[in-house]
Amino acid sequence: MYVSSGSHYAGRPTLAGVDWQGRTPGSYADSKLFVTALSAALARMYPEPLSNAVDPGWVPTKMGGPGAPDDLDLGHQTQEWLATSDQAQALTSGGYWYHRQRQQPHQAVNDPAFQDRLLHALAEETGVTL
Repeated sequence: MYVSSGSHYAGRPTLAGVDWQGRTPGSYADSKLFVTALSAALARMYPEPLSNAVDPGWVPTKMGGPGAPDDLDLGHQTQEWLATSDQAQALTSGGYWYHRQRQQPHQAVNDPAFQDRLLHALAEETGVTL
């Protein structure tokens, strides 16, 4: 299970110029697009175990701020449900979830070519090939 964000919709599906070493700040939206695409790539390549991305919502935390509109309790319930439920809907892989509802992610998330480019970039950076 990967923690995504609705911000991934504003992510740019390009790997050009990404500073994988973190010397310069990157885009939060891009990072969430990458992690959501990674979860979809793993679901495509490896049917077991299940791989999903979850958007907990904009919740009132130190990062989200006190004015965040989502319910903090709802933020973790989808993750818990996907991890423990025997319901058929929860036993699927490759989804992008928000409050126990599967949502349509950014179109790049389910693009095998983008997924493969991302996996290649990650393998080059980490030395680990999936």
